[in-house]
Amino acid sequence: MTIPHIARTAALILGFTIAAGATAALPALRDNAKIREGLISTAIAYEIGRKCDGIDSRWFTGIAYLNSLRNHAFELGYSREQVAAFIDNEAEKDRLEAEARARLRQKGGVEGDWESYCAVGRAEMAAGSQIGALLK
Repeated sequence: MTIPHIARTAALILGFTIAAGATAALPALRDNAKIREGLISTAIAYEIGRKCDGIDSRWFTGIAYLNSLRNHAFELGYSREQVAAFIDNEAEKDRLEAEARARLRQKGGVEGDWESYCAVGRAEMAAGSQIGALLK
């Protein structure tokens, strides 16, 4: 094996090792605050839009926002497979939905009292929050 061939092989192995190490070093997607909070805000807005007759979800805005969260994950170095695995993980969905329901309750939303959801939605829109931006 010639020196240039050994150098190329070593560089290739090192490159794969660095790439694998970078991927392995990434924290779980659920631990990324921007992604977690974005998904929780989206879930709250969706629930308000479903339950409150006077407020609707902004579907296209919501889809664009979710796509921006996915693209943020890609920019951080997560692969399509890692993002898909996170999105398809039922335990993660359940955990995020439970957290979204708890936050909605903290904001004054009472299950079965849909007007309280409307009040939360109006307050979020008035505050200009991410939840409010996903409602109309």
